[in-house]
Formats: sequence, structure tokens, C-alpha cells
Amino acid sequence: MPTHVDSAQQQDGRPSLRDHPGFRAYWLGEATALAGSSISAVALPVIAALELDATPGQVSALASAAMAPGFLLALPAGVAGDRFSKKRLMVSTDLAAAAVVAVVPACWAVGVLTMPVLYCVALLLGALTVLHQAAAIAIVPELVVPELVPDANARVMAAFAVAGSAGTYGGTTAVNLLGAVRCLLLDSASYLISAWCTSRISTVRVDQRPAGPRLGMITSIREGMAHVLRDPLQRPLVLTMAYHAFAEGIVTTYFAYYLLTELDYGDIGLGLVLGAVGVGSFIGALVASRMVRRLGPGMVLLVGFAAYPICGVPLLLARSGHGWLITLVAASAVKAIAVTAAASTQRSLRQQLCPSHLQSRVQQTSVWLVAGARLLATLVAGVVAAVVGVWAALLTGTVLLLSPAALLWVSPVRQLKVMPGATTALPARISRPMEEGGDRVH
Repeated sequence: MPTHVDSAQQQDGRPSLRDHPGFRAYWLGEATALAGSSISAVALPVIAALELDATPGQVSALASAAMAPGFLLALPAGVAGDRFSKKRLMVSTDLAAAAVVAVVPACWAVGVLTMPVLYCVALLLGALTVLHQAAAIAIVPELVVPELVPDANARVMAAFAVAGSAGTYGGTTAVNLLGAVRCLLLDSASYLISAWCTSRISTVRVDQRPAGPRLGMITSIREGMAHVLRDPLQRPLVLTMAYHAFAEGIVTTYFAYYLLTELDYGDIGLGLVLGAVGVGSFIGALVASRMVRRLGPGMVLLVGFAAYPICGVPLLLARSGHGWLITLVAASAVKAIAVTAAASTQRSLRQQLCPSHLQSRVQQTSVWLVAGARLLATLVAGVVAAVVGVWAALLTGTVLLLSPAALLWVSPVRQLKVMPGATTALPARISRPMEEGGDRVH
């Protein structure tokens, strides 16, 4: 009897994403929703500032309301993603998000739109996004055969790079043409399209849950964290992402400010640099799986995270002028290529190593650590800048960006030549116990 692998074979013997209609539906839905969310990211601050005459403190509170759920709900969302059907959770959160976003134009139409309404919308939308992503990221290994997990994640990240950039630039244009409030109807429609696409998802692997009584919320969270801390490969992967988020957060806190004030590049210069990041992210996602097959996941991760601080040096040396601007654009593109390839690889590697019943919890453990690291980085950046200046904060973050590469260098991840789901075994000195209810990774 033929298996799903047989039906997904190319002429050269390798499986193909083209033969996985469930993944295509997932890919289209997620990209559409992200493009819509990017429009909202432009529209909501405009509504607050121009329609409601919000103060700077209120605009900051609105941004905090959108970001807070990422840290507060990441771990419970992981439990939900493992406990319930990921497909149903994605559809439900998409439909709920469509309704929440539509509240703003509805309130505006009847004249009752206020800042507290925007706070509630941002908070609810942030919470629904956390729940959705807990299921959406962890479901990828169920949509494709193991050999295609790196290709699938690379394809998703490439689509996200395009959708995010298109949504941001398109959102700016739409706000000017339609008005900020009406633009939110486009975001609401994008969630409905995403829900419809997700409803058409079909999986090639069953999400197996261990038999026995259901664990409590705290116990379930601890189980996911314990798996990460015990695993000799996943532990350095997750810690690497957290360290990177902390160091990068220090740099990004003042990145745009430094370009605009100290280097005097203006809006056009900032747009060129950010545009290069978007292009680099797209290229990095496209080449990630090819690089893994040629160099191995360990080397892709090491080179990717090592290239990031190296490409950050031009910012520390830059002065005003077109020559330095071109240098920063090129460095930003290369940096984005490297880190996107590394990020895609680490996600695929982590998914391949994780038992199916722990996918969401392990994913959200990483999300929680990264979110906490970014919040802490913002505070540290502010303190360093206040004491010794903005340039010193950028220098601090750039130096700290060496830590992720150093951690990978001393970890067994560096020895990986192929993805665990591909052909060969893990490095010989790594002993991975079989997880209860899960499959052993070979």
C-alpha cells in the first residue's frame, strides 16, 4: 500500500511541496493574514494620533497593549496548541480577529470610538495572534513529510517577508487613499480569507497525543520547558534565539533614531535600509534549505549568527554621506540574508527534534524567552544610552551579538551535517532519550 511519501515524489526521487495541497492552503492563508496585519500596524497609530488626538503617552500605551500578550500568554498558548486541534484553533482565532478588528470602524461609524476602545482592540488582537501563532508554527510538521520541513519553513518565511513589506507599504498607501479607519476593513477581510484557507488544510501526519489523564496548565507548561532544558540540541537552539533577541533588541531600540538624528539620513535613507532588510529576508528564506543541504544545518546556523554582528560593524563606523548609506544598505541586506537563513534552519531543526505532542509548548517556550529578552533589552538600551550615549548602546548590542555564535560553537549543534528527519543519525556523542508518548529522532 503506497504511503503519502510515495505520492509526493518528484522525478528525481525527492518529495515536492507542490504535492502537498494542505501546505499550499496554509501558506496562502498565513501570508494573507500577515499582509492584513501589517496594514493594521500602520492604521492603528494613525487613528490614535489623527482621529483621536492621542498624546505620546497614549500612543506608547497602545503599542504596549499590542505587545504585552506576546510575553504574558506565550506559555499558556503553547499548552492550548498541544491540547486542542491546531487547525480549529487557527480558524477560531482568525474569525475572532476579524470581528475584533471590525469593532474599530463600527465604533467610528456611530461616533463612539475612543482610546480605551483602541486599547481593548490592540490587547485582544495581540492575544489572538499569540494563540494563532502557537498553532500555526507548530502545525507545519503535520502538513508535509519530514524531508520537506526545512523547505516548508523557508517558503513560509519568504512569503512572510514579502507579505510584511507589501502590507506595510500598501498599508501606507491605503491609509492615504481610503483613510485609516476604512483600512481596517481590509485587515478584517484578510482574517476571513485566512480562516477559509485554513479550513481547507489537510495533514499528512497525525498529531499523536500521549494517553493518560490531561495535565494541568502549570504542569503542562513545565513539561514543555523541561523538554527544552533536557534536550542537548534544543536547549542551545532556544538559548541562542533568546540571547540573539536580547542583543538585537538593544541595537534595534536606537537603530532608526541613530540613522535619523546622528547620521542625518532622513526618511529616504531609513526607508532604503529597511527595504534592504526586507529584500535580504526574502533572499535568505529562499536559499535557506539549499544552504542546509549543501553545508549542513550546524554550519548554516553558525555562519548566520556569526555574520550578524560582523554586518553590524558598519553602523558603528558610519558617517553622513551617500557612500556610507550605500554601505549600510548592503550590510543590512547581507545581515538579513544570514539571520533569516539561520532562523528558518533553527525552526526546522527544532520541529524535527520535538515529539508531536510537545510541538506548541516547545515553540512557545522559545517565544516566551525571546519576548522577555526583547523587553529586557529595551530597558537595558535605555539605561546605557542615558549613561554613556546612544552610540555606546549600539556598541554594547553589537558586541553581545557575538554570544549566540559562541554558544553554538561549543554546543553539539555545530556537528550536525544533515537534518535529523533526512537520512543520518545525530552526532555520536549525543544521547537522546525517548520521550514518553513521542517518537525517537534518528
